[in-house]
Amino acid sequence: RHEFYETDDKLTITVFDRGADPAHVNVEFQPRSILYENGDKKLELQPLKGQIDPDKSSFVVGKVKVEIRLVKAAHGRWGGLVGDAPDRTFHCHLAALANSSSVSTPAKKAGSTLPQARKNWDSVTKTILESEKPKTSGEDPNVSGDSTLNEFFQNLFTNADDDTRRAMMKSFQESGGTALSTNWDEVGKGPVPIKPPSGSEARKWEQ
Repeated sequence: RHEFYETDDKLTITVFDRGADPAHVNVEFQPRSILYENGDKKLELQPLKGQIDPDKSSFVVGKVKVEIRLVKAAHGRWGGLVGDAPDRTFHCHLAALANSSSVSTPAKKAGSTLPQARKNWDSVTKTILESEKPKTSGEDPNVSGDSTLNEFFQNLFTNADDDTRRAMMKSFQESGGTALSTNWDEVGKGPVPIKPPSGSEARKWEQ
């Protein structure tokens, strides 16, 4: 049997295999799967709920259990071990591009108050379209299979009109990645509120 626990950047799987010989234990790491082997005993987990970094992942053999330590490719909780899920690395890329494509804030003059600078959403979407190129299976082992949903969102963004793209970027960034809307008429009216998953609470970062 096995169990797991996770943090934002790592996930640890505990395999209860008493008396396992380190010389006979092997764990094969892939971006969306792992294979544990000890003689005739095998445990294969795929597809993982998120992508991992195989080169940074590792395992430790103990007297009564084996700990498999997975390093996540993108920070965030999976909420499970295996299952279909969009790749979080794409969403992190969207957020990074949005944060780097803002309009500079003009300097304030003494005795006057200037309105806060707004995002140039046309510039943001143009930057993403120029940077997103389809990957081959050689570049990304996870380019097929469970990445289909992720590819769907990419195609939706690429083929959408300007208003839809602006709505997707604005809603994604302003909601902290908790909402994704394609309705610019609704999103353009004001800031998009953060909508944490059920049972979670949104908190501001305090320095």
